[in-house]
Amino acid sequence: MRIELHCHSTRSDGSETPTRIGQWCRDRDVRLMALTDHDTCRGVAEAQASFGDRPFVDAVELSCADQGRSVHLLLYRPPATRDTDRWTDLQDHLEAAHKARRQRVRTIAARLEQAGIAIDVDDLLADSEGRSIGRPDLARALVKSGAVRNARQAFDRYLGDGKPFDEPLARLSVAEGVELGRAVGARVALAHPHTLDDRAEPLLRAHRDAGLSGLEVYYGQYGRKQRARFRALADELGLVPTGGSDFHGAALPQVERPGIDVDDRVAKTLVDWLGVTL
Repeated sequence: MRIELHCHSTRSDGSETPTRIGQWCRDRDVRLMALTDHDTCRGVAEAQASFGDRPFVDAVELSCADQGRSVHLLLYRPPATRDTDRWTDLQDHLEAAHKARRQRVRTIAARLEQAGIAIDVDDLLADSEGRSIGRPDLARALVKSGAVRNARQAFDRYLGDGKPFDEPLARLSVAEGVELGRAVGARVALAHPHTLDDRAEPLLRAHRDAGLSGLEVYYGQYGRKQRARFRALADELGLVPTGGSDFHGAALPQVERPGIDVDDRVAKTLVDWLGVTL
């Protein structure tokens, strides 16, 4: 079965609108979808409307931190919880995070300017009004300015974790992120565990009993060996294997279209975990 439980739109750092992504998922026969923009749910209703009458789950990719490094959690809202008002607590946190992200961009831009690399930060912020802004926006501005050849070089040289111009974003700890997800009735999964190197397994072991119950096993850039590695880890720890392409459009051209295939057993487990009906 084809699913899409991890993708991004123009509401955060993707290049395609929520409507376009919903249409692509529908046209590519995706049977279960969630839009997971970074720290915002502002595109969810739009994506759902264009996806049609197939199962759709409200979701967000929540930025957290562990020992100074980024950790991303995927929070999924089971349809049965929509009649409660607990999701508004998450929205309050996301609005605060939205303001913090915009201030972070100003701080990084000021540091770059002091080093002789000028970016029109006012235009950058104006262009991002109504969506979640982040380092990928700065990376694109650096490419446009001629300071770097591409976004990867921008992160490797200037913007990545621990690089000279990075400004650590005030983020929830993983424990706080899992607790927030549990408090609002969400299902919580660890996103793209390969980015965490050998920290993924200890994090999962430390937080699974608190509500970190899913692991992204089926990921757009994973080959067979990586899928097998993380599937074995999910099975060992009793976690639900989740899946998504991490589609960003032109911002991540390695992933051409949303949608990823999972076997029927995984699909059944996901459907039960999320409380949806196919």
